[in-house]
Amino acid sequence: MARDTDIRLQNQVIYSVYLRAHTEEGTFRALIPDLDRIKALGADIVWLMPIHPIGVKGKKGSLGCPYANRDYRATNPAYGTMEDFIALSEAVHERGMKLMIDVVYNHTSPDSVLLQEHPEFFWRDSDGKVGNKIGDWADVIDLDYGVPGLWDYQIESLCLWAKYVDGFRCDVASFVNVEFWKMARAMVKRVRPGCIWLAESVHQSFGNYVRRVGYYSCRDSEAFDAFDLEYEYDVREAFDRYVRGEAVLSAWLDQLNFQEAVYPVNYNKMRFLENHDQPRFASLVEDEAARENWEALLFFLKGTTLLYAGQEFSCTHQPSLFEREVFPRTGRDISTWLRKLSDLKHRVLGADDAFWAKADDEHHIAILGRENGESRKIGVFSLHCQSAEVPVEAPDGVYENLLDGGTVTVREGRLACEGKPILFTVPKALVRL
Repeated sequence: MARDTDIRLQNQVIYSVYLRAHTEEGTFRALIPDLDRIKALGADIVWLMPIHPIGVKGKKGSLGCPYANRDYRATNPAYGTMEDFIALSEAVHERGMKLMIDVVYNHTSPDSVLLQEHPEFFWRDSDGKVGNKIGDWADVIDLDYGVPGLWDYQIESLCLWAKYVDGFRCDVASFVNVEFWKMARAMVKRVRPGCIWLAESVHQSFGNYVRRVGYYSCRDSEAFDAFDLEYEYDVREAFDRYVRGEAVLSAWLDQLNFQEAVYPVNYNKMRFLENHDQPRFASLVEDEAARENWEALLFFLKGTTLLYAGQEFSCTHQPSLFEREVFPRTGRDISTWLRKLSDLKHRVLGADDAFWAKADDEHHIAILGRENGESRKIGVFSLHCQSAEVPVEAPDGVYENLLDGGTVTVREGRLACEGKPILFTVPKALVRL
């Protein structure tokens, strides 16, 4: 893992913004009045999905995909000018938050400035034509990181943006040579010490497939040489199978334990229930009480927490990447609940915690633990709101449930779960290994 990663990232919250879908205006300046509300959710970092001009050639939908980048060194005029972007950056920083932007370095749009200026920077098929290795991505063409000049151009672009931002979310980072990312990190550090690097690593099956057909896809363990945190897509497929009812809970939780066993001690996986590429979680789990358990579990997991804009309003519809769809604020507002969870993540959970997970498969209850030199934290989350007695690694006694202020009793090593989420702490002095 990147040796200078700030361990405090483990306890932070990222709020993801798709500018086109966030306000009626869909601009940099229109986001500024909403920053106080975002800050109040407990967000430490605001991540803007791609802010650059979008390609026209081969575009999808009427507006095109923001991940079909036409110019790495300009802002999308629909969002505003560079001056507007700087004003937003300053507003984020004035509120004590950090700003992260999306960089799409695997590919560009077919009418990109880079293709016009440097056609030698692009991957070509067996016929010598520019194109992409992934057939579904018909609106982009791939870059070729075997060309040293491309490294210089891209790192120079990163250094330009690092004057204004605190981090980069790197799209399909697994497909770009990890040695490039290591060099980019070192160079950007000169401009922005402590810059945050988030890798969109790919699903386990996708990475395996890409390597099998002969293309590059670095493994998550390799990406940690350059990145501070990664997507949790290495275990996402097990999560999805459980949510769909195709697997038992322990099949997913065992994967979380495996992460704890194989990654470096300070590994950080970004945890989320939804993002712009995944369905709205409220559309998958309709029961509000069940979602409260899931949301509490999300914040308890080891790693940085992601909130995707609209999640706080229990949105069920995923805004299109290719059209203009402002997410509604009319659903159940869970902002107060998320604020409580963010506060507990900041105050109670340790950035240096060890983590473990156990499952009551019959009742769909996750029993999670975190521990450092000061205390043990126990989380019990009934994902189908079922009641059951479950074993917990805590001495017998009465404890405060930090999620609702009530009490829970441990008797003979067991706790009565009544379908609501539970979080309590055990002082280290009382812990018997």
